[in-house]
Amino acid sequence: MTQQSKQYPHYIDLHPAMEVEGVVRLPGSKSISNRILLLAALAKGETHILDLLASDDTLVMLNALHALGVHWTQDGSTQNYTVQGVSGVFPKHQADLFMGNAGTAIRPLVAALAVLGGDYTVHGVARMHERPIGDLVDALNAVGAQITYTGNPGFPPLHIRRGHMHAQRMQVKGNVSSQFLTAVLMAAPLMAQQHDVVIEVVGELISKPYIEITLNLMQRFGVEVQRDGWQAFTIKAGQHYVSPGEIHVEGDASSASYFLAAGAIAGGPIRVEGVGLNSIQGDVRFAEALEQMGASITRGDNWIEAKSNGVLQAIDMDFNHIPDAAMTIAIAALYANGTTVLRNIASWRVKETDRIAAMATELRKLGALVEEGEDYMKVTPPAQIQPATIDTYDDHRMAMCFSLATLDGKARRGAAMRINDPKCVAKTFPDYFEAFAKINHKELF
Repeated sequence: MTQQSKQYPHYIDLHPAMEVEGVVRLPGSKSISNRILLLAALAKGETHILDLLASDDTLVMLNALHALGVHWTQDGSTQNYTVQGVSGVFPKHQADLFMGNAGTAIRPLVAALAVLGGDYTVHGVARMHERPIGDLVDALNAVGAQITYTGNPGFPPLHIRRGHMHAQRMQVKGNVSSQFLTAVLMAAPLMAQQHDVVIEVVGELISKPYIEITLNLMQRFGVEVQRDGWQAFTIKAGQHYVSPGEIHVEGDASSASYFLAAGAIAGGPIRVEGVGLNSIQGDVRFAEALEQMGASITRGDNWIEAKSNGVLQAIDMDFNHIPDAAMTIAIAALYANGTTVLRNIASWRVKETDRIAAMATELRKLGALVEEGEDYMKVTPPAQIQPATIDTYDDHRMAMCFSLATLDGKARRGAAMRINDPKCVAKTFPDYFEAFAKINHKELF
């Protein structure tokens, strides 16, 4: 495996930048990459995956699949991979799986392992052991899985044994993480050999666009899911995952948010390539939020471009549908007139860190007035952004977000930022700081 984290120092000093422009080729989507890897592994046939994301989170999934006996190869130094499908049965029935802090890897894999059965231990870094998984475990155990907690109840690490699945109707809560529903959906065809499986969502489903990604990719691998709105999903009996032969990973729409915001703040134009009108990712709607703030946005089939159109204006918006990209709006708010309100973002609290608390803490270092609630944040910009040392909480999005506070906007000037632990961007975008340096025409170090 050739993926490696960048050898960054303990911190990076970023200097103020007057304007930005350029074209950024996005890395592959993390959400799509890890879903495709698992589907390709479970499918019948050989799958060629083009432009897989090179990151810590995909490496975790690749290593886990290898430990389960799935054979995959990388095409030289490219991000193209070939996965030999196992037709729904992992060759190795016993494994100790380290999942890092990759929610997109651990949750679907746990569901698949619970259905297929064996003797598996699943664990991760310390923060992963603080991220909830109880709703998924409850849903699976209720229909015959045997998953036990080996640490704190409701959280990894887990021990998965061979159960007796009888899943004709399942229920899963949707209000903490959409990844729980994604996990059950992806595992459902493994249960639906003799009878249909109906999955009912209990409560409000958050982050619905991520479920759209799941359903789209399951269809690409030959499984149709019938839906009753967002309340119930039916997988008809007898369906199997079958390789589409070749599949392309589109660019990461969450990563696009930093560059689009940079264009909206500091002149532009900035064009991101890899997502556009044809994207299956909900986070492309981040551009709509920038438009509401007054930025000029244009779109093509496989690109989006942003540029400044005067001073940004504060917005009051529900971000339940794009929680990851919404973090970038909290930074754009520093350059807006008035108080920006981000609503329905409770899921931030169970991500790589408690992102509501972390964002509030670091924004205050810049002089912003921040009000935080259980599921909302209000950001009032300072008269002048203050230089600061930003702690990143081992959270890639914290590091990438706060790089934008160095930019000069129409309303106020950016300031020097020291970003601690910059290597955390390896989770999704190992070359982020190099890409950021190119658009503002500065040397990285």
